Amino acid sequence: MVDLHTPVMTASGTAGFGDELSAYGDLSMLGALVTKSLSVGPWAGNSAPRVTEVVAGMLNSVGLQGPGIPAWLSADLPAARAAGAQVVASIWGTSTDQFGQASQMLQGQDLLAVEINVSCPNVEDRSSMFGHSAKGTAAVVDACRGALPLWVKLSPNVPDLVSIASAAVEAGAAALVLTNTLLGMSLDAVSGRPTLGNGGGGLSGPAVHPVAVRAVYECRKALPEIPIIGVGGIRSGVEALEFLHAGAQAVEVGTATFRDPRAPWKIARQLDRALLRAGHLSTREAIGYAHRS
Repeated sequence: MVDLHTPVMTASGTAGFGDELSAYGDLSMLGALVTKSLSVGPWAGNSAPRVTEVVAGMLNSVGLQGPGIPAWLSADLPAARAAGAQVVASIWGTSTDQFGQASQMLQGQDLLAVEINVSCPNVEDRSSMFGHSAKGTAAVVDACRGALPLWVKLSPNVPDLVSIASAAVEAGAAALVLTNTLLGMSLDAVSGRPTLGNGGGGLSGPAVHPVAVRAVYECRKALPEIPIIGVGGIRSGVEALEFLHAGAQAVEVGTATFRDPRAPWKIARQLDRALLRAGHLSTREAIGYAHRS
């Protein structure tokens, strides 16, 4: 089981690096604060515009901008811990070695887990995504192994997610995070040009919710013992419960936070009520219910 006092967390990329959300709620009341993805050094990210709203959610091409792990350890992690947050550090890299280095830089820190964002370019393999192949995913997970549990965040943009999830588990993943964004693009109605400065981006929000629910369901069916964290388009406690029924043990709330920074806390309260309405006496009772009913 993922060791959380409540099953609702923030999603990487939507709650900053430290105590940014503490003005809107008590971070200690969330299961964990999952940071924006960090690399071994500072990273500038992509050209603006980086975010645009679409009918079914949001497209982003922020490009993993961040201060780098050393700066984060000196300033942001202490601030988050001082605010009461249980912290999961998300990491990324452009090579297997960079992932391994990032993970090693975090060993011995006061963290719940390291979340590996494998949905980023693999420069060792002609800029394909690590998370688009079982071999690439397994290599990254193996490189990151250490004392801290590894949560592996997988991409839905693949034909066979279960095989990649299986490779992650065999390589040492302690939990799966399902899923990252879908690939998408929007064009300006007048110029015909992409609305994002980098062209395409990642689609998040309500449109991805059914995709992520199916990913959780299929991976739970194939891998019944591995903890799963559901993420994708959660706007209410009922949608969080849907992930639990599909087989997730916890959820991450992301895009909803941009519209309402208090969304993670509201959804946590709504989930408690949704569990009662569904006749569940505990969160544990709801996990995987779709596979039993």
